[in-house]
Amino acid sequence: MEITAAGLQALRVGFKKHFENGLGQASSDWSSVATEVPSMTKEQKYGWLGKFPNVREWIGPRAIQNLSQHDYSIAEKPWELTIGVDRDDIETDNLGIYAPMFQELGASTGSKKDTLVFGDTLKKGFDLGCYDGQPFFDTDHPVLDEAGNVITVANTDGGTEAPWFLIDDTRALKPIILQRRKDFEFTNMDNLTDQNVFMNKEFIYGADARFNTGFGFWQMSWGSKQPLTAANYAKARAALSGMKGDHGRPLGIRPTLLVVGPSNESAARKILNSENAAGGETNEWKGTAKLLITPWLA
Repeated sequence: MEITAAGLQALRVGFKKHFENGLGQASSDWSSVATEVPSMTKEQKYGWLGKFPNVREWIGPRAIQNLSQHDYSIAEKPWELTIGVDRDDIETDNLGIYAPMFQELGASTGSKKDTLVFGDTLKKGFDLGCYDGQPFFDTDHPVLDEAGNVITVANTDGGTEAPWFLIDDTRALKPIILQRRKDFEFTNMDNLTDQNVFMNKEFIYGADARFNTGFGFWQMSWGSKQPLTAANYAKARAALSGMKGDHGRPLGIRPTLLVVGPSNESAARKILNSENAAGGETNEWKGTAKLLITPWLA
């Protein structure tokens, strides 16, 4: 085709349409375990993490609940994906391959939040630190007991197998924080006067964004690398339901979502869907949580 401004505009519209189609087909499970927090700075501090506000009987003056201060922050990260279209391919109408490429551009950018939340954050929570300086999934998070003494609380039972997670997904702040500065936007350098066209005979299209993830309250999630059995699932439910804040205050955490990777899908379905347990008795755990299977835990 003859390369004109009008022709390039039509190509741009078509490429963007394929990008948007791929974007719409991408997985978007991240919001089940992460709370999105808008950000206007490159690094945002979350000093308020560490204390759940607690309603008290109003006797005398109001008791101002100063939130515990922690030096925990999340720095934004930039992301990009770029495709170059050769001028020769436009002039010879060799454009068929670009439609699936731009659709994959949309699918890849659309699933980036999922890969970041599940694969790069939740899965690595056994090693990455949270607001209290401990790994997010740890056996000795510091908490104050009824007498004000420091004790330790676990939200993991360790293990070496494929990880699975039990989460309270009903609260305003979920276990993971997704800090968003800018979502992916389709961009282009495809004017005939652009340097890349003059120097390399290449029209450039892409998408870029700025966001990152970090950890919220560790009390909202139980992480395990033990085998996913009914006994271990029961242990996780009991631990999560019994979570207490400072001074022995029950937090009311509810184990409502079981998150697994492909290798634990069968075990998870048996625990949550089967009428009977392995020994033939009634399965007491049927329907006790929703199931989320994500490929990013593979």
